[in-house]
Amino acid sequence: MLLGGNRLLLDYADEKAPRALFRLGEAKEFAAELHEPILLGLQDGVPIVALTTPLDPETMEAPFRLQDYRSIYTEGLVSADLLGALAQAAALTAWHTNHRYCGRCGTKTDMRAGGAKRQCPNCGAEHFPRTDPVAIMLPVRGEKCILARGPHFAPGSYSCLAGFIEHGETIEAAVRRESVEEMGLSIGRVAYHASQPWPFPYSLMIGCHAEVLSDDFTIDRSELEDGRWFSRAEVRTMLAGTHENGLRVPPSGAIATHLIKAWAEN
Repeated sequence: MLLGGNRLLLDYADEKAPRALFRLGEAKEFAAELHEPILLGLQDGVPIVALTTPLDPETMEAPFRLQDYRSIYTEGLVSADLLGALAQAAALTAWHTNHRYCGRCGTKTDMRAGGAKRQCPNCGAEHFPRTDPVAIMLPVRGEKCILARGPHFAPGSYSCLAGFIEHGETIEAAVRRESVEEMGLSIGRVAYHASQPWPFPYSLMIGCHAEVLSDDFTIDRSELEDGRWFSRAEVRTMLAGTHENGLRVPPSGAIATHLIKAWAEN
Protein backbone atom coordinates (compact mmCIF):
# COMPACT_ATOMS: atom_id res chain seq x y z
CA MET A 1 0.00 0.00 0.00
CA LEU A 2 1.30 3.45 -0.94
CA LEU A 3 0.08 6.29 1.26
CA GLY A 4 0.69 10.02 1.26
CA GLY A 5 -1.05 13.02 2.78
CA ASN A 6 -3.95 11.01 4.24
CA ARG A 7 -4.57 9.43 0.86
CA LEU A 8 -4.14 5.95 -0.63
CA LEU A 9 -2.90 5.27 -4.14
CA LEU A 10 -5.46 3.33 -6.18
CA ASP A 11 -5.26 1.88 -9.68
CA TYR A 12 -8.56 2.51 -11.47
CA ALA A 13 -7.82 0.36 -14.52
CA ASP A 14 -10.91 -1.51 -13.35
CA GLU A 15 -13.31 1.27 -12.31
CA LYS A 16 -15.57 -1.16 -10.45
CA ALA A 17 -12.74 -2.65 -8.39
CA PRO A 18 -9.85 -0.20 -7.82
CA ARG A 19 -6.57 -1.93 -6.95
CA ALA A 20 -4.90 -0.95 -3.67
CA LEU A 21 -1.93 -3.34 -3.55
CA PHE A 22 1.20 -2.86 -5.68
CA ARG A 23 4.28 -5.00 -6.15
CA LEU A 24 7.62 -3.54 -5.06
CA GLY A 25 8.72 -2.88 -8.64
CA GLU A 26 5.52 -0.93 -9.30
CA ALA A 27 5.92 1.03 -6.08
CA LYS A 28 9.40 2.18 -7.07
CA GLU A 29 7.93 3.85 -10.15
CA PHE A 30 6.14 6.27 -7.83
CA ALA A 31 8.95 6.77 -5.32
CA ALA A 32 12.60 6.02 -6.01
CA GLU A 33 13.40 5.73 -2.31
CA LEU A 34 11.05 3.79 -0.06
CA HIS A 35 11.82 4.26 3.63
CA GLU A 36 10.50 2.63 6.79
CA PRO A 37 8.13 -0.02 5.43
CA ILE A 38 5.44 -1.01 7.94
CA LEU A 39 4.51 -4.68 8.00
CA LEU A 40 0.74 -5.15 7.95
CA GLY A 41 0.68 -8.94 7.72
CA LEU A 42 0.67 -11.70 5.12
CA GLN A 43 -1.67 -12.37 2.22
CA ASP A 44 -1.30 -15.88 0.79
CA GLY A 45 2.15 -15.99 2.38
CA VAL A 46 3.26 -12.71 0.78
CA PRO A 47 4.18 -9.80 3.10
CA ILE A 48 1.94 -6.75 2.78
CA VAL A 49 3.62 -3.49 3.76
CA ALA A 50 2.60 0.17 3.94
CA LEU A 51 4.89 2.85 2.55
CA THR A 52 4.60 6.61 2.71
CA THR A 53 5.41 8.49 -0.50
CA PRO A 54 5.57 12.21 -1.43
CA LEU A 55 2.90 11.88 -4.13
CA ASP A 56 0.90 14.85 -5.42
CA PRO A 57 -2.77 14.15 -6.26
CA GLU A 58 -2.73 16.98 -8.79
CA THR A 59 -0.03 15.35 -10.90
CA MET A 60 -1.32 11.78 -10.91
CA GLU A 61 -2.11 10.38 -14.35
CA ALA A 62 -4.88 7.91 -15.18
CA PRO A 63 -5.59 5.21 -14.23
CA PHE A 64 -3.95 6.12 -10.90
CA ARG A 65 -5.56 8.33 -8.27
CA LEU A 66 -4.73 9.35 -4.72
CA GLN A 67 -8.00 8.79 -2.87
CA ASP A 68 -8.69 10.23 0.58
CA TYR A 69 -9.22 7.70 3.36
CA ARG A 70 -12.67 8.94 4.32
CA SER A 71 -14.21 8.39 0.89
CA ILE A 72 -12.56 4.97 0.62
CA TYR A 73 -14.25 3.98 3.87
CA THR A 74 -17.64 5.52 3.35
CA GLU A 75 -18.00 4.68 -0.34
CA GLY A 76 -16.54 1.16 -0.11
CA LEU A 77 -13.88 1.75 -2.77
CA VAL A 78 -11.75 -1.21 -1.68
CA SER A 79 -12.79 -4.72 -0.74
CA ALA A 80 -13.96 -5.33 2.82
CA ASP A 81 -11.00 -7.61 3.55
CA LEU A 82 -8.61 -4.70 2.87
CA LEU A 83 -10.37 -2.11 5.03
CA GLY A 84 -8.73 -3.41 8.19
CA ALA A 85 -5.31 -3.30 6.53
CA LEU A 86 -5.98 0.26 5.35
CA ALA A 87 -7.00 1.34 8.86
CA GLN A 88 -3.85 -0.26 10.24
CA ALA A 89 -1.66 1.34 7.56
CA ALA A 90 -3.19 4.80 7.90
CA ALA A 91 -3.02 4.78 11.70
CA LEU A 92 0.55 3.49 11.88
CA THR A 93 1.93 5.84 9.22
CA ALA A 94 0.29 8.80 10.98
CA TRP A 95 1.68 7.70 14.34
CA HIS A 96 5.22 7.23 13.02
CA THR A 97 5.09 10.62 11.29
CA ASN A 98 3.98 12.37 14.49
CA HIS A 99 6.16 10.51 17.01
CA ARG A 100 9.69 10.52 15.64
CA TYR A 101 11.36 11.82 18.79
CA CYS A 102 11.69 10.23 22.21
CA GLY A 103 9.26 11.64 24.75
CA ARG A 104 11.77 10.89 27.51
CA CYS A 105 15.03 12.44 26.21
CA GLY A 106 14.18 14.07 22.85
CA THR A 107 16.46 11.90 20.70
CA LYS A 108 15.24 10.86 17.24
CA THR A 109 13.89 7.31 17.49
CA ASP A 110 14.20 4.32 15.14
CA MET A 111 11.40 2.15 13.79
CA ARG A 112 11.51 -1.41 15.11
CA ALA A 113 9.55 -4.68 14.82
CA GLY A 114 8.23 -3.94 11.35
CA GLY A 115 6.66 -0.68 12.49
CA ALA A 116 5.03 -2.05 15.65
CA LYS A 117 7.10 0.29 17.84
CA ARG A 118 9.85 2.93 17.91
CA GLN A 119 12.95 2.74 20.08
CA CYS A 120 15.26 5.46 21.34
CA PRO A 121 18.95 4.77 20.55
CA ASN A 122 20.00 7.04 23.42
CA CYS A 123 17.99 6.00 26.48
CA GLY A 124 16.49 2.76 25.16
CA ALA A 125 12.87 3.80 25.74
CA GLU A 126 10.30 1.95 23.64
CA HIS A 127 7.29 3.81 22.25
CA PHE A 128 4.16 2.04 20.99
CA PRO A 129 1.34 3.19 18.68
CA ARG A 130 -1.82 4.57 20.25
CA THR A 131 -5.50 4.06 19.56
CA ASP A 132 -8.01 6.77 20.49
CA PRO A 133 -11.40 5.24 21.47
CA VAL A 134 -14.50 7.14 20.37
CA ALA A 135 -18.05 6.45 21.53
CA ILE A 136 -20.62 6.86 18.76
CA MET A 137 -24.22 6.48 19.79
CA LEU A 138 -27.75 6.48 18.42
CA PRO A 139 -30.11 7.84 21.11
CA VAL A 140 -33.48 6.09 20.80
CA ARG A 141 -36.86 6.31 22.55
CA GLY A 142 -39.62 3.97 21.42
CA GLU A 143 -40.33 4.52 17.73
CA LYS A 144 -38.03 7.51 17.30
CA CYS A 145 -34.35 8.38 17.46
CA ILE A 146 -32.19 11.49 17.71
CA LEU A 147 -30.04 12.44 14.72
CA ALA A 148 -27.91 15.56 14.46
CA ARG A 149 -25.61 17.41 12.09
CA GLY A 150 -22.46 19.46 12.55
CA PRO A 151 -21.65 22.64 10.64
CA HIS A 152 -19.21 20.75 8.38
CA PHE A 153 -21.77 18.12 7.27
CA ALA A 154 -22.92 17.88 3.67
CA PRO A 155 -26.30 19.59 3.11
CA GLY A 156 -29.19 17.42 4.30
CA SER A 157 -26.96 14.89 6.05
CA TYR A 158 -27.75 13.75 9.62
CA SER A 159 -25.83 11.28 11.76
CA CYS A 160 -25.29 9.88 15.26
CA LEU A 161 -23.73 11.66 18.22
CA ALA A 162 -20.08 10.89 18.98
CA GLY A 163 -17.15 11.90 21.15
CA PHE A 164 -13.82 10.71 22.49
CA ILE A 165 -13.81 8.46 25.55
CA GLU A 166 -11.90 10.24 28.29
CA HIS A 167 -9.37 8.73 30.69
CA GLY A 168 -11.06 6.82 33.49
CA GLU A 169 -14.39 6.54 31.65
CA THR A 170 -16.29 3.43 30.72
CA ILE A 171 -17.94 3.26 27.30
CA GLU A 172 -21.33 3.68 28.97
CA ALA A 173 -20.20 6.75 30.91
CA ALA A 174 -18.84 8.34 27.73
CA VAL A 175 -22.12 7.73 25.91
CA ARG A 176 -24.07 9.39 28.73
CA ARG A 177 -21.67 12.34 29.05
CA GLU A 178 -21.52 13.09 25.32
CA SER A 179 -25.31 12.84 25.04
CA VAL A 180 -25.71 15.38 27.84
CA GLU A 181 -23.02 17.71 26.50
CA GLU A 182 -24.19 17.76 22.89
CA MET A 183 -27.98 17.63 23.28
CA GLY A 184 -28.86 17.62 26.98
CA LEU A 185 -30.18 14.05 26.76
CA SER A 186 -30.75 11.89 29.82
CA ILE A 187 -29.61 8.34 28.98
CA GLY A 188 -30.59 5.08 30.68
CA ARG A 189 -29.57 1.73 29.21
CA VAL A 190 -26.60 1.63 26.82
CA ALA A 191 -26.21 -1.35 24.48
CA TYR A 192 -23.04 -2.08 22.52
CA HIS A 193 -23.64 -2.80 18.82
CA ALA A 194 -20.38 -2.89 16.82
CA SER A 195 -17.03 -1.18 16.33
CA GLN A 196 -15.05 0.18 13.39
CA PRO A 197 -11.42 1.29 12.98
CA TRP A 198 -11.46 4.92 11.87
CA PRO A 199 -7.98 6.12 10.81
CA PHE A 200 -8.47 9.86 11.35
CA PRO A 201 -5.80 9.60 12.51
CA TYR A 202 -5.98 6.50 14.76
CA SER A 203 -9.40 6.07 16.31
CA LEU A 204 -11.61 3.11 17.12
CA MET A 205 -15.31 3.91 16.82
CA ILE A 206 -17.35 2.01 19.44
CA GLY A 207 -20.99 1.99 18.36
CA CYS A 208 -23.87 1.87 20.84
CA HIS A 209 -27.62 2.32 21.04
CA ALA A 210 -28.64 4.55 23.95
CA GLU A 211 -32.05 4.64 25.64
CA VAL A 212 -33.30 8.23 26.07
CA LEU A 213 -35.39 8.77 29.21
CA SER A 214 -37.17 11.98 28.16
CA ASP A 215 -38.35 13.72 25.00
CA ASP A 216 -36.66 16.96 26.04
CA PHE A 217 -33.34 18.08 24.58
CA THR A 218 -31.18 21.21 24.32
CA ILE A 219 -28.72 21.51 21.43
CA ASP A 220 -25.19 22.75 22.09
CA ARG A 221 -24.89 25.17 19.17
CA SER A 222 -21.12 25.41 19.61
CA GLU A 223 -20.87 21.77 18.45
CA LEU A 224 -24.02 21.05 16.47
CA GLU A 225 -25.87 22.93 13.76
CA ASP A 226 -29.09 20.98 14.24
CA GLY A 227 -30.55 17.92 15.90
CA ARG A 228 -34.05 16.53 16.39
CA TRP A 229 -36.24 13.47 16.79
CA PHE A 230 -36.84 11.32 13.70
CA SER A 231 -39.52 8.63 13.50
CA ARG A 232 -38.55 5.12 12.46
CA ALA A 233 -40.58 5.56 9.25
CA GLU A 234 -38.78 8.80 8.40
CA VAL A 235 -35.38 7.23 9.04
CA ARG A 236 -36.27 4.40 6.67
CA THR A 237 -36.89 6.94 3.88
CA MET A 238 -33.52 8.54 4.63
CA LEU A 239 -31.82 5.15 4.35
CA ALA A 240 -33.64 4.48 1.07
CA GLY A 241 -32.77 7.91 -0.34
CA THR A 242 -36.46 8.81 -0.75
CA HIS A 243 -36.92 11.43 1.98
CA GLU A 244 -39.29 14.15 0.77
CA ASN A 245 -36.88 16.92 1.82
CA GLY A 246 -33.76 15.15 0.61
CA LEU A 247 -32.47 14.38 4.11
CA ARG A 248 -30.08 11.45 4.34
CA VAL A 249 -27.75 9.50 6.58
CA PRO A 250 -23.98 9.02 6.04
CA PRO A 251 -22.76 6.65 3.30
CA SER A 252 -23.20 2.93 3.93
CA GLY A 253 -19.57 2.34 4.93
CA ALA A 254 -19.82 4.49 8.06
CA ILE A 255 -20.58 2.81 11.38
CA ALA A 256 -23.17 5.54 12.05
CA THR A 257 -25.29 4.17 9.22
CA HIS A 258 -24.92 0.62 10.56
CA LEU A 259 -26.25 1.82 13.93
CA ILE A 260 -29.13 3.67 12.29
CA LYS A 261 -30.01 0.81 9.95
CA ALA A 262 -29.94 -1.81 12.71
CA TRP A 263 -32.43 0.22 14.75
CA ALA A 264 -34.66 1.19 11.80
CA GLU A 265 -35.02 -2.41 10.60
CA ASN A 266 -35.71 -3.97 14.02
